Amino acid sequence: MVSRRYWIHLILWTVFMVLLIIIYWNVMGTSATFYLHSATSTLHVRQQLEGGHQKTELADKEPSFLSVSDAFVNQSLAGRNAQHQPEPSKSDKVLLRREWKNNLSAIAQKLKQRQRERKDTLRSACSANSALMFPGKNRKFDDIPDTELKNFIVDDHHKIIYCFVPKVACTNWKSVMAVLSERRVGGVVYHNPQKVPGDTIHTNNLLLTFDQFRRRYGSSSRRMIKTKLQKYTKFLFVRDPFVRLISAFRNKFVENNDVFYKQYARGMLQKYGKCPKPPASFRQALAAGIRLKFSHFIQYLLDPETEKRGPYDPHWRQVHRMCHPCQINYDFVGKLETLDEDAEHLLRILRVDNVVRFPVSGRNQTNRNWEQEYFAGVPYKWRRQLYKLYEADFRLFGYDKPKELM
Repeated sequence: MVSRRYWIHLILWTVFMVLLIIIYWNVMGTSATFYLHSATSTLHVRQQLEGGHQKTELADKEPSFLSVSDAFVNQSLAGRNAQHQPEPSKSDKVLLRREWKNNLSAIAQKLKQRQRERKDTLRSACSANSALMFPGKNRKFDDIPDTELKNFIVDDHHKIIYCFVPKVACTNWKSVMAVLSERRVGGVVYHNPQKVPGDTIHTNNLLLTFDQFRRRYGSSSRRMIKTKLQKYTKFLFVRDPFVRLISAFRNKFVENNDVFYKQYARGMLQKYGKCPKPPASFRQALAAGIRLKFSHFIQYLLDPETEKRGPYDPHWRQVHRMCHPCQINYDFVGKLETLDEDAEHLLRILRVDNVVRFPVSGRNQTNRNWEQEYFAGVPYKWRRQLYKLYEADFRLFGYDKPKELM
């Protein structure tokens, strides 16, 4: 007969493997969201939500730690019962739960360490001792014009500030902020970010942003902004700069986007694509077999004349120019590469995980595996110049220099 110790080790290993699958692939849906309740945060967050908050239907169904652990203990023992093995004792189940809690604690510590490392990298790159230099690094917050504060979304009810970065899950995060701040989107107050219309959430002035404060509060606006930056929890999400550029190119110039075709692509085709008279619309260009190349887009970014006509479009503007990480002390730095874990971690830190859940579908799937393909037609000299153009974002947010492309 197999020893009792053998069965205990077998069950522990089974439970641990199931836990890893749940955490990293969310196979079990809502039951996977419990794991970060054991995590604590050193971030500045308020101790209590003002006025309380209403739970969503999904949140009401979230199981407790013990109910989930009981379910998995019973599931793991199902095979044993089928083989008519003796029922485990209470001490066996206690041992299983203790092992489960230890694993959860290790995961929570990993996520806290991840945030410490990201913020340390940011502070180090912003320090006066750093060799990294870029325009605007050493200016004071008061020197930043209101027009450069339009990416900061404010939720006064939950005391949250989010600096959104286009092409970094910002549609989903804007939807979350709309739900939290109870903003009307198309005349409707949504309680589930998954249902917020993606084409409406980007409407100007839909969400409260810092650049609106001057019109609302006049001369006291800057003082109010600085107070909120001190007291509220501030976060942003970033991604590998080159992958973000590929994502922007695909979304705005490969897909049928007539607005960006007319505003940008026609000029690029004319200047860099040897096309003196580009078709008037995206569909006409497609029918004529005329397509903007990624190399044309890179030429446009590197052309000194581009910024003389105005700042980069936000979809390819550098993150440090929109979110000012050397002037603002962020409490949380998320990355698209670890979006699922970071989003869940952040919502629990903010104590709004029973109000809203981060949407998991419709995510942009651009990844680093496409870099070689898209950069194949870009000369090495241009690649190195492009890196210098986005070097600050690489180093501020801890992304390695893509040496294989250089």
